[in-house]
Amino acid sequence: MRRIALSVAASAATLSLAGCGALNATGDSTSASPAKGNDLTVGLLLPEKTNTRYDKFDYPIIKSKVADLTAKQGKVEYENANADAAKQSGQMQKMIDDKVDVILLDAVDSHAIAGEVKKAKDAGIPVIAYDRLAEGPISAYVSFDNELVGEVQGRSLLDALGSNASTATKIVMMNGSPTDPNAKQFKEGALSELNGKVTIAASYDTTDWKPENAQANMAKAISQIGAGNIAGVYSANDGMAGGVIKALKAAGVTSLPPVTGQDAELDAVQRVVAGEQYMSVYKSYPDEAEAAAQMAVSKVQGKDIQFDALTEDKVDSPTTKNIPSKLVQVSALTRKSIKDTVIADGIYTVDDICTAKFKAQCAAIGLK
Repeated sequence: MRRIALSVAASAATLSLAGCGALNATGDSTSASPAKGNDLTVGLLLPEKTNTRYDKFDYPIIKSKVADLTAKQGKVEYENANADAAKQSGQMQKMIDDKVDVILLDAVDSHAIAGEVKKAKDAGIPVIAYDRLAEGPISAYVSFDNELVGEVQGRSLLDALGSNASTATKIVMMNGSPTDPNAKQFKEGALSELNGKVTIAASYDTTDWKPENAQANMAKAISQIGAGNIAGVYSANDGMAGGVIKALKAAGVTSLPPVTGQDAELDAVQRVVAGEQYMSVYKSYPDEAEAAAQMAVSKVQGKDIQFDALTEDKVDSPTTKNIPSKLVQVSALTRKSIKDTVIADGIYTVDDICTAKFKAQCAAIGLK
């Protein structure tokens, strides 16, 4: 995956050009199938609701962008599987039966959904893997540079440990769901930073990314290692970070070790403000979601030049090589960078973050 990162900046520039209208040329090739007009349907399959980003950001952004790109004639048919792979298979089959024009798929289980991806292709419906790289004959992929996410988390944890970091320093790794290929990439990126610099005293793959599963795993780690011997926790996302912190507090820890996260959920940003969670990874959902909508619409309308400009990266899945892709950059969110990330991008306002409970901490870091 790291071989792709060098082209991310070029792809980011593509989005900027799109925003300026430079990619709005028709670009239909003579080999393209007959282009569909604006009256199109995008099927959107999202994986779960534990992470609030999907309903709060991804779906509404994609819906709005599809409307903008199609003179408000295009529509989005949306389903959320609530972490149930079998349910998602049924949802996808229904979209195939309904003859949607294109499917944006964020898979619950990237391997299990491969059969439905093939059925969609056989029915003439392109499938664009969204956020998670699904198996099967997908037409394109849009996500963040997932290995870079793990690297940012690992480096941030080392920064938090500072001069105390050594091979005698014990940390716990709370990785994501084993059915999510992104989780493996996050872990690989983090390990590339952490290996040889600290000791990973316990490591868990957390079923379905559920905070309660992370909390239970962290309770086991505390029992095995001892709360006072845990110098830091790598948590792959914010929901699990919340579970980790609950377990530490339940064990009587008052001075919390640095805990990482990902997704910049509002609760997590507030924990960062309060000093309970050291950092999160901010990923620009508008950039990812808008790129997905552009890719879906241009694919259906046969705008090959526009589609190719949006997918200058290439990635491989276990079943498909050289998948046209778009990888979006990420950044660390700490107390020092809240203004420059989620506030600057309009994800949250200061009032959203600095509720009465957090007023004093917000003031202390100049957030007002």
